Formats: sequence, C-alpha cells, structure tokens
Amino acid sequence: MNLASQEKFNQLQIISAPFAGLLYDVDGTLADNIVAHKAAYAATAAEYGITLDIDLIDETAGWPTVAVAKEITKRYQKDFDILEFAKRKSAVFIERFVNETQPIDFVVSHLKSNQGLKKIGIVSGGSRSTLDITLGVIDVHGRYETLVCAGDTPLGKPSPQPFLLAAQQLGLRPEECIVFEDGDPGVQGAISAGMAWVRIDQL
Repeated sequence: MNLASQEKFNQLQIISAPFAGLLYDVDGTLADNIVAHKAAYAATAAEYGITLDIDLIDETAGWPTVAVAKEITKRYQKDFDILEFAKRKSAVFIERFVNETQPIDFVVSHLKSNQGLKKIGIVSGGSRSTLDITLGVIDVHGRYETLVCAGDTPLGKPSPQPFLLAAQQLGLRPEECIVFEDGDPGVQGAISAGMAWVRIDQL
C-alpha cells in the first residue's frame, strides 16, 4: 500500500475497533471494478438496442442486477425479460471484464487483517456466481463467515434486509455491526438496519 492507502487503512482500523461484525460490499468497495461493470451493462444494453446513459449505474449502485434491469425498462420504455437481461449482463461481465478487477487495497487489507478476530460478512447486490469469481480474483474468497447476495432476501439494497440477514447469520445484533460501502443505497440500507457505516470512497 502507498502512504495514502495506509492512512485510510489505519482510519478503518480505528473506526471498526468497537464492532464485532464487519460487513463489506464488493463492487466499488472491496473490488475496483465499477468501470468494468459499467462496460458490461452498456454492452448488454446495446444488445437490446439501448444506448445506455452510464450515470444510471452510479445512481443504482448496490442494487441487484435485476432491479437495475427493471429501471432500464422504465427509463428507456423497453419491454424485455429482466431476468434474462441480468443473466446476460453477468455473462458479459465474466466473459469480457472480470479479469480487469483489482482489489481496493486498503479495504481488502482491512478485511484480511481482521480475519479470525472479528466476524466478517459480504453483502452485495451481485449474483452469487459472479461474486464467487470476483472474490477469487481479489483473493478474498473464503475469508468470511457469510455471503448475502442477490436473491437471498425478498428486497435488496437500499432495504435493510440483506444486512439484517448477514447479522443474523453471524449471530450478531445489528448494533454490533459496521458496514463498508461506496454508494448511497448501501448506506441507506445500513442506516435502516440500525448499523454503523463507512463510505470508503469518502475517506
């Protein structure tokens, strides 16, 4: 880590010290892959005859892919199968973009340094199959006690449901957990769940 990353790592250590549970988002938090995900969304949308305004992906950061697909149908007044779109987007990301993923060094180092010391959960709006690959690429796979992803709860972020399920699976109360996020939907979910939170992109 460079000096700036080391300082951010130190901040995370101080902020998270009182908490028993650490809940991490993946895309944009542990994994530097937002540009790759945007490219996959744009490429998939193009297959459906849509020139995607990529700002939509920033607005919906943390949403499950099917929810983003539904938003695309509304914005562009296109009628397509959102589940099929989501599957195709995941396939495009894996086929063409996943290997471009880099770890966000100070967040991944924070997770690794707390492995075995605190209970660790991954809470993401991504599909389990895509997350398994991404977490493998950044050397985080298996370094956590629970993984909550798209479809594990009736509602995804910004609902508190994914965070509450992760806490339950870790055997912790919400107030014992802190959430690491890079987008507003995740922060809204953490607040609604009664958890502390950090925007890693604002450190």
